Amino acid sequence: MSDCHALWARNDSGILFYLDVIRVQTNFYIMSLNILVYSIIVAYFLDLIFGDPYWFPHPVKGMGRAVTCFEPRLRRIFRSQRFAGFLLVLIVVGGSYLIVGAIINWAGRVNLWLQFGISSFLVFTALSTKSLGIEARKVYQALLKKNLPLARRRVGAIVGRDTENLNEEEIIRATVESVAENSVDGVISPLFYAFLGGAPLALAYKAVNTLDSMVGYRNKKYLNFGWFAAKLDDLANWIPARIGGLLIPFVSFLSGRGFRRTFQTVFQDGNKSPSPNAGIPQAAFAGSLGIQLGGCNFYNGERVDKPLIGKGLKKKEPEDILRAIQLMWFTSLIFFLLGVVVFYLIIRKC
Repeated sequence: MSDCHALWARNDSGILFYLDVIRVQTNFYIMSLNILVYSIIVAYFLDLIFGDPYWFPHPVKGMGRAVTCFEPRLRRIFRSQRFAGFLLVLIVVGGSYLIVGAIINWAGRVNLWLQFGISSFLVFTALSTKSLGIEARKVYQALLKKNLPLARRRVGAIVGRDTENLNEEEIIRATVESVAENSVDGVISPLFYAFLGGAPLALAYKAVNTLDSMVGYRNKKYLNFGWFAAKLDDLANWIPARIGGLLIPFVSFLSGRGFRRTFQTVFQDGNKSPSPNAGIPQAAFAGSLGIQLGGCNFYNGERVDKPLIGKGLKKKEPEDILRAIQLMWFTSLIFFLLGVVVFYLIIRKC
């Protein structure tokens, strides 16, 4: 009997040891989730308060320098431009993820508050709610002053098309289209990846977005070299764009502009754009504001006709820019709150 009791005692101690291990791991997991969600909360409000100061050494600038540095070298080394472009994406996106992850892991070993502060700061750099609103408002202010040359220069800072000859309606359209598309690229997507994987994944997403803006063109120079970057950007924004397509009609309803017309426009026109993602938020904004987007654009002097999105129930006016900014801000806030609520429920279940 004494041998049996000894065996049971050893089994009991082994079970207790494993239960302690599970308890410690669960507590660590909960603590990590808490750090993640609180760092996102702090980052979100830092973005609303400060935006992107022009003097600030932004991580995206570093990503841009890396692209500029590696692109000519990879083009020279490899005959296959698609493979060279793939390696560029691997270096810039993978490097961003690994460097940010290493910094946060190091900070966690030093002090949890340091880890929390660095995580908050890095997620903050991935968001652009306030700066997007500021740049769009600058265009609106130039239009109010009837200063078309200034409005053209200012809209040229946020769009890729030629702006030298745009009239007032075209400037308004370009600005609203930029705010709509960047509601996904600059707000929903970075928040989505921050909630999924913290600062490392949020900054990796920004690297994807930066690569697409620098090499993801369908012209002779980048058709092959930028192919993988463009496809990865499409993939990275696929889910966030559709979240926006569902969320913006709801936000439109809350802001008094109606749900049905906005949702119908997303459903009918969201897939008209050559991009699998850009047309969805643009259709949502067009439906909510009651204006028509898309049409003729010029890129480096070459005409490109984009599909028409929305019914154009009224003439475009400068105030549509302010309405677009408001729609973007509310969409940002609602998605942020939904993410925090989901995390709170996950932590409670743990």
